[in-house]
Amino acid sequence: MRTEVALAEPVVPVGRGWTTAVVLANVGVFAAWLGPIQVLLAKQSEAVAPGNKEAVFGLVTGIGAAVSVAANPLFGALSDRTGSRFGRRVPWVLGGAVGGAIGLLVLAGAGRVAWMLLGWCLVQLFCNALLAAITAAVPDRVPKLQRGVVGGWVALAQTLGALVGVGLATAIGGITAGYVACAVFLLLSVVPYLLVSADQRLPVGERPAFSLKAFWISPTQHPDFGWAWLTRFLMNLGNGLGTLYLFFYLQDAVRYHNPDTGVLMLTAVYSLCVVGTAVVSGAWSDRLARRKVFVIGAGMVMAVATLILAVWPTWPGALTGAVILGAGFGVYLSVDFALLTEVLPSARDRAKDLGVVNIANSLPQVIAPAIAAPVVATLGGYPVLYALAAAVTLLGAVLVGKIQSVA
Repeated sequence: MRTEVALAEPVVPVGRGWTTAVVLANVGVFAAWLGPIQVLLAKQSEAVAPGNKEAVFGLVTGIGAAVSVAANPLFGALSDRTGSRFGRRVPWVLGGAVGGAIGLLVLAGAGRVAWMLLGWCLVQLFCNALLAAITAAVPDRVPKLQRGVVGGWVALAQTLGALVGVGLATAIGGITAGYVACAVFLLLSVVPYLLVSADQRLPVGERPAFSLKAFWISPTQHPDFGWAWLTRFLMNLGNGLGTLYLFFYLQDAVRYHNPDTGVLMLTAVYSLCVVGTAVVSGAWSDRLARRKVFVIGAGMVMAVATLILAVWPTWPGALTGAVILGAGFGVYLSVDFALLTEVLPSARDRAKDLGVVNIANSLPQVIAPAIAAPVVATLGGYPVLYALAAAVTLLGAVLVGKIQSVA
């Protein structure tokens, strides 16, 4: 395979089979993350440390997210430099799935905080290897004017992953069984991509040199990439503040009688609304060749959703917030992903650069627990937490207007 084929901007549209395989792999990795985050880790924290559940949950998720911050760009850079005969991405998709499943099995048997930390850090480490590779496959293979609709389907993968993960965590029964079910699903989810990826091999002589300096992308030299990174960070910080403590919000503020079932119901409602907006908005964005107006509008809608949770801590309020948040998040995920692929500095470093972008996804998971825990405990509780989430999300939406090279 010629080098220019591996690194050139793609022009041939991808088919449904390839898109389906990429989406399914994304569903698997997000199920492995969000099933534990939304239900299993919260329940396990309560079982291990009933008098200190919020702190344990914040510690485990925060340290795991710190691992994610470093892992995604690192594995992305390694993926860009992989000369395997199977291609640049396939080895990391397979290895990431296997390692992530092992981490979930460690969590399944964890009866102490130290084992929870080890298991969750393994999940974050290896699932980020998988995510870095499968995310880079999109700009590797998908032409720019098809990325909105493909981004819409990838956006659905995150939402469907949340639904599958929470469903497995809730319906299977028990913390241990929930983790095992997520591990099995993760392994099965990558099989179609491994079979149909047609991943392009990069000749050894054309591998980019590895340097720690490569992980710094100057916002002065690449200002649009810098603004895209900052706005994604703010959007994800707002989303993290709004969703991290959802289980405890239902339990302690809404006083819903069965909070784990409540999380599942809200996730299902939210997922349906994401499905209703993601692919449609991505395709519409492709037709209009415009991205920013969709992302700005989506951020404003998401801010409204978190304000509703702040001022209306009831079950009907939570349902209303889930509907609005899902509608906005579907638009945001699909179109913002397409926007980001259009401001990447280099085709040679797509996975590494998207890994740097993914720091904007994972770093908020480190910061959000540090902010949320004291706010919930002593600085005003859930109304203040969700009002803060709305303000941060709105700031991110406004700053999207600073991006100049994308309409």
